[in-house]
Amino acid sequence: MNLGILGGTFDPIHIGHLIIAQEAASRVGLDEVWFIPTGQPWMKAKTSISAAHHRREMVKLALECNPHFKVSSIEIDRPGPSYTVDTLSALQEGDAKGASPFVILGMDSLETLHRWHQPSRLFDLCTLVAVSRPGYGDFDMASLEKIRRGVSEKVIRIEGPNIGISGTEIRRRVSQGLPITYWVPRPVKQYIYENGLYREESGD
Repeated sequence: MNLGILGGTFDPIHIGHLIIAQEAASRVGLDEVWFIPTGQPWMKAKTSISAAHHRREMVKLALECNPHFKVSSIEIDRPGPSYTVDTLSALQEGDAKGASPFVILGMDSLETLHRWHQPSRLFDLCTLVAVSRPGYGDFDMASLEKIRRGVSEKVIRIEGPNIGISGTEIRRRVSQGLPITYWVPRPVKQYIYENGLYREESGD
């Protein structure tokens, strides 16, 4: 099975995430895409994020209509900082044993890939699928060679729809009383309002 893995804080999950996942699934030939909310995002240690159970529930609600999209709590359930290499290792030893993992990420994430935990090992555990993001169409793939020689040739690039939506902007809009209709799936919007999320959001 070709398994897509899309991680993130998902605070909240929005249509940009869903479009990226669908584009990767159709272009690469993924049988399923697992959305993995981050437990403790070490690269955002100084950033306040919503409680894990809220973020997991919003992802679950967003994926209800797609049987090929699933949510995994592996990082939320594991104590300590969330590292992608640890998650991949655990998945290959457990629920995703025998699957071929494809980690989906935005092209902007490639710029900071060298700062990830054990970035060289990442290429031994999965295939990276980089989806274009607004302002990152000219990313120099050769810059990845500082991680390990030859890895730039192992990244699948997808020139998908450039969706300029961010969780930060959605949180700001909610805090200011602006509509988020069509920014997030309807059940997610309802969950945000019912649980009073982001009302005090100041942005980051």
